[in-house]
Amino acid sequence: MTVTDRTTPGSPAADAEDRLELVRPIDLVGTLRPLWRGPGDPTMRLAASSVARACQTPDGPGAMVVDLVAGTARVRAWGPGAAWLAAHAPAFLGFDDDDAGFEPTLHPVVARLARGRPGLHLGRTGLVFDALLPAVLEQKITGQEAFRSYRRLIHRHGSAAPGPTGLHVPPSAAVIARLPSWSWPPLGIEPRRGALLRRIAAETPRLEALAVAAREPGGGGAGASVLATRLRAFAGVGPWTAAEVTLRALGDPDAVSIGDAHLPDLVAWTLAGEIRGTDARMLELLAPWAGHRARVMRLLESGGSAPPRFGPRVAPRDISRIDAVDR
Repeated sequence: MTVTDRTTPGSPAADAEDRLELVRPIDLVGTLRPLWRGPGDPTMRLAASSVARACQTPDGPGAMVVDLVAGTARVRAWGPGAAWLAAHAPAFLGFDDDDAGFEPTLHPVVARLARGRPGLHLGRTGLVFDALLPAVLEQKITGQEAFRSYRRLIHRHGSAAPGPTGLHVPPSAAVIARLPSWSWPPLGIEPRRGALLRRIAAETPRLEALAVAAREPGGGGAGASVLATRLRAFAGVGPWTAAEVTLRALGDPDAVSIGDAHLPDLVAWTLAGEIRGTDARMLELLAPWAGHRARVMRLLESGGSAPPRFGPRVAPRDISRIDAVDR
């Protein structure tokens, strides 16, 4: 990826700014890839030494740019949420990610990957609905379909991000809660998925309250089990969606996305040399790292070898009949 910071010398001054010392290596792409919704993501740009992201914060919409410069992370943020984003930038970057108790030497491949990726951390946004929105869209469909629907939703119902980043802020939970059933198919989103998002959006204040502890310094993973249980109380939210949310929003080091189409094969192939895996086999192989299973998964995803593929890939589909909203 060769994406650069779009801010220029003539750009508006940041509403909040900070400079953080890099006390350990940071792999921006590896750490933040779980938040990136593919090429053309209107809310985020990600490169080796720079990241820009726009989102809804508890204080309102905001956009942030982080540049790695001379052993520091330069943070600039704009909009009503600027101060919030700057204050939570260390957690976002995984600066306080605590891997105490993680034993990569339990398997030679994990040990090799851990040595080779010392800058790979578990960051967290502290924002539940921010993680829920794309996770629900990604349930049981191809990534291409999900990313396309996400782009359409952002461009149709989101807003231009504050500041000079050129990004867009996703619609707030309040906006999602008000969208009528007929508004979803033109975006390529089934009405049942839209109905689930509306139900969750209506409960967002209670869900966000469960993320407060994880927003604190050193709070990675705090409240993950409680949030996962609360999420799974919604019909239509299973263990995969709950794990994706606790990983991205709370930095949950033990999140395992059960029900994923690819992860069981990746784990079985990388850790046991088995071409095909199941959820049960994946959990069995990850058991030695209980408490840090997400950490192992991120290492395998970032540097492990992919298992052999058999048969055709699933073709993406598009239920939309309105091409004009595709960006």
